[in-house]
Amino acid sequence: MTSTVGGAGQLWAISDLHVGYPENRALVEELRPGCDDDWLLVAGDVAETVADIRWALGTLADRFRRVVWAPGNHELWTHPKDPVTLRGAARYEHLVEMCRELGVTTPEDPYPVWHGAGGPVVVAPLFLLYDYSFLPAGCATKDEGLAYADGTGVVCSDEFLLHPDPYPSREAWCRARVAETEGRLAALPAGLPTVLVNHYPLDRHPTDVLWYPEFAMWCGTRLTADWHRRFRVDTMVYGHLHIPRTTWHEGVRFEEVSVGYPREWRRRNEPPGRPRRILPSPSRQEVDR
Repeated sequence: MTSTVGGAGQLWAISDLHVGYPENRALVEELRPGCDDDWLLVAGDVAETVADIRWALGTLADRFRRVVWAPGNHELWTHPKDPVTLRGAARYEHLVEMCRELGVTTPEDPYPVWHGAGGPVVVAPLFLLYDYSFLPAGCATKDEGLAYADGTGVVCSDEFLLHPDPYPSREAWCRARVAETEGRLAALPAGLPTVLVNHYPLDRHPTDVLWYPEFAMWCGTRLTADWHRRFRVDTMVYGHLHIPRTTWHEGVRFEEVSVGYPREWRRRNEPPGRPRRILPSPSRQEVDR
């Protein structure tokens, strides 16, 4: 772990910036910290191309005291519009090295400790993927689930763009990442709470409100369903669903912090592109309003 002594700063989180859209790029251009000691957690889906990811994370790293990034599925796509044609683990490693050049903390780096208001808390960015274990009702296997999803017309673009190389499948890559990450979290000091930052929720319950329930297959893994209890989680930060909200599960706060696509955020009442405060923790009354 690394330790950074905080001042009057706050810990903020955002995800699903999708800066390939000009409207979302403009939101990032306008995003500023409240003070020089603020940290920003970025829970994936910054963009699809390496150039756009570099621009967004570099812009934010120049403004915030620390930026912590966990990859989403879109960063891992080998998109036909991206001149960087790396696939799978090689693409992820390339992004990690780019983040290190920018001074952005990744899941491969020592976990930093937030010592600002609400701390000390270990901030752990995670890269876990999914393993198709959030199956649609009535389906018992991945193949059954994919067939059902195909029948509804709801199939994640990952099936065509997110390659697991050198792993034989996305679920195999997920299981390897879960095992490695579990070991790191288990080795943390027992006295410190954590903020876990992952593109996908650690538990299935946030997917219960999806308009297309079959999309849950691409939203996480049952292997992490007890992590919020096991690893002393203060707040579980995630994105991916494009349904920004707060839920409470077994006394733990789950924060979905996505911006989403312009067609989505234009329908909301609140101004778009604003990070959500993670620490100091808002009161339960503030969150539930």
